[in-house]
Amino acid sequence: MADWENKKHLITRNLQEVLGDEKLTEILKERDLKIYWGTATTGRPHVAYFVPMSKIADFLKAGCEVTILFADLHAYLDNMKAPWELLVLRTQYYEAAIKAMLTSIGVPLEKLKFVRGTEYQLSKEYTLDVYRMSSVITEHDAKKAGAEVVKQVDHPLLSGLLYPCLQALDEEYLKVDAQFGGVDQRKIFTMSEKYLPQLGYAKRIHFMNPMVPGLTGAKMSSSEEDSKIDLLDNPANVKKKLKKAFCEPGNVAENGLLSFTKHVLFSLMKEGESFKICRSPDHGGNVEYTKFEDLELAFANQDIHPGDLKASVELAMNSLLAPIQEIFKDPKLQELAKKAYPPPVKVKGNVASTDEVTPSRLDIRVGRIVEVSRHPDADALYVEKIDLNEGEPRTVVSGLVNFVPIEEMQNRDVVVLCNLKPAKMRGVESKGMVLCASIDDPKQVEPLLPPQGSKPGDRVVVEGYENGQPDEVLNPKKKIWEKLQPDLKTNDSLFAVWQGNKLISKLNGNTVTTKSMKNAPIK
Repeated sequence: MADWENKKHLITRNLQEVLGDEKLTEILKERDLKIYWGTATTGRPHVAYFVPMSKIADFLKAGCEVTILFADLHAYLDNMKAPWELLVLRTQYYEAAIKAMLTSIGVPLEKLKFVRGTEYQLSKEYTLDVYRMSSVITEHDAKKAGAEVVKQVDHPLLSGLLYPCLQALDEEYLKVDAQFGGVDQRKIFTMSEKYLPQLGYAKRIHFMNPMVPGLTGAKMSSSEEDSKIDLLDNPANVKKKLKKAFCEPGNVAENGLLSFTKHVLFSLMKEGESFKICRSPDHGGNVEYTKFEDLELAFANQDIHPGDLKASVELAMNSLLAPIQEIFKDPKLQELAKKAYPPPVKVKGNVASTDEVTPSRLDIRVGRIVEVSRHPDADALYVEKIDLNEGEPRTVVSGLVNFVPIEEMQNRDVVVLCNLKPAKMRGVESKGMVLCASIDDPKQVEPLLPPQGSKPGDRVVVEGYENGQPDEVLNPKKKIWEKLQPDLKTNDSLFAVWQGNKLISKLNGNTVTTKSMKNAPIK
């Protein structure tokens, strides 16, 4: 096999898709490839980041020049969920964490180039190219390109439409031949291939990793606590989270643990090394694998028990995390971690963690309508007295007359947003909002159904955000509800979710649902 063929094998192994294969071959026959990988500096990096890190190790073995972009400006554009001052700290945290991960897997940092987006994205030339790009791309194509990456809402901010355009321009300004990312970036990559040539720039090659399932079987997410293991999780937390991980006997399709072994542990193996399944002699004793396919087949045939796979992955994962945690014993890095991802704290009865907009700031509770009447001055409104276990019922005004008969409202259990600033609705002060699934065309509204086994006053929280304290009153000027509401909706299974994470009872973990409305905004 020729040298360029060996390099191509290393570059492309374990990828889900390559766009520009012929150009890749052409370049490798002449010189080494220049590649960049970018990460928006938002949620805390977790163990799934070892997947792109392992691929970066492959690129370096193949002689590639690799640039890592800390996309701080992209993070700000993505719905602006954190203020700029916080993103500066998070970019510093990302740089420290990514470098620690690369050190953990033996990647020499001197072979890499690290760049922050704002180092060049605010230049006159780049800004002019953003305007040039906006003059050729349609709103439809920009929205479509970001569909899998940018938070999708009914009324998107212009920032979310700019996000894919900037990512395309980065390929030119970083002077690379190729961009590497997850397959969820595919629409941005194809948009780049279409529009960069219209600006007079070359079409780039694109490498795509598969999306690795999280511990719950879905995509591993920074915002879904049980789906990911943080880089600083101690061995006890790793054990706890892996114990709850979805790992159905024989199921190799939705298995985050197997995916982790394939894309990280086996990718990082050196010649002569193997992956050991540790088990007692009563269950067949230890067994070692040098090829992932053999491990996958053994699990599919149920020759390996999920518990034994979990225990073996736990050992390997802790050995990867230990060097990172040793680096983060540095007091300066510990302080950085606290400042970049501060826990919520109470100040004067209010939450003053930061200006970060998270669903833990919402005070959502289960209520029971103990009295209901028609609004005296508005035909479409009900005036309800809702028991929230506060001593006396709250008055809440809801526009449900045309959707729910009054007899069905009486004694109905509902889900109420309780910390909106009280507001008069046609002369009657409303001290909350009954949350409903709602679509406009054709107009249809259904009040959400509280979790089974809940009672008035029970808190409803978003999975992964259970520990935060809600604001006493949401400040209307900061538009907290307006920023969070577009990501609230029902899903295909009739569960109420925020960014895919379920709304649940804080007491029993049961879910908020809707009777029949799928994929509907919650208002």
